[in-house]
Amino acid sequence: MLEAFALSDPGLVRKGNEDGYICNQKLGLFVVADGMGGHSAGEVASRLAIETVDGFIRRSHDDADFTWPYGVDQQLTLGGNRLRTAIYLANRRVFGAAESNDDYTGMGTTLTGMLVTDDHLAYGHVGDSRLYSLTADGFRQVTRDDTWVATILANDPSMTPADVAKHPMRHVLTNVLGARDQVEVQLGEFRLVPGLFLLCSDGLYGMIEEGGVEQRLRAGGSLEEMGKALLQAALDGGGHDNVTVVLVRNVAQR
Repeated sequence: MLEAFALSDPGLVRKGNEDGYICNQKLGLFVVADGMGGHSAGEVASRLAIETVDGFIRRSHDDADFTWPYGVDQQLTLGGNRLRTAIYLANRRVFGAAESNDDYTGMGTTLTGMLVTDDHLAYGHVGDSRLYSLTADGFRQVTRDDTWVATILANDPSMTPADVAKHPMRHVLTNVLGARDQVEVQLGEFRLVPGLFLLCSDGLYGMIEEGGVEQRLRAGGSLEEMGKALLQAALDGGGHDNVTVVLVRNVAQR
């Protein structure tokens, strides 16, 4: 049985909120998107991406008569292919909007989503929003950041967290939704087990000390209590960016 809670806050510095999210227990769809670009384009990018993903997942849930414009990946389940197609469609829509309006040139958005079907979880990811899990196997970051620093870390084991924290290119994204007509999407699937799942924008984990996310998830309580505690920690850490939290708990049925 799934429980879910979501919240989003502009933070203490930004005037607007360019984050967007989906928290739909009926569809089993949970998404966070963090837009970027001038002239409010970031807000447009995240909104278009969210609308497109939501629309395709709804259509493919309610109606078996739909097309696969990007083909089918034989290594993915139906749920994985639905999420894959939804993200590709979102990329096409954001890219098309940026191409057709000078005010939106260069806009893009991160997107991290998970789709739960029965006892199965599929996830898709572009950018530096994140999916975390806390289960009997421990706490882990499921997604891999599409950032310049993450690429360096993967190839240079001598880099330390302190090096990363002060690196001048630590915030540079290497992959976002809508920047190109085609996008690389991290896709994965695994059996859904009892536990807690967190999707969030970088405005959360970027403002909290190392280990702080895990600490607040392990503190327990209701999802609303945990969500508000995470938000408050991000604000206490400076609140320099928009903050979005989507919490999903899978409770074992007795």
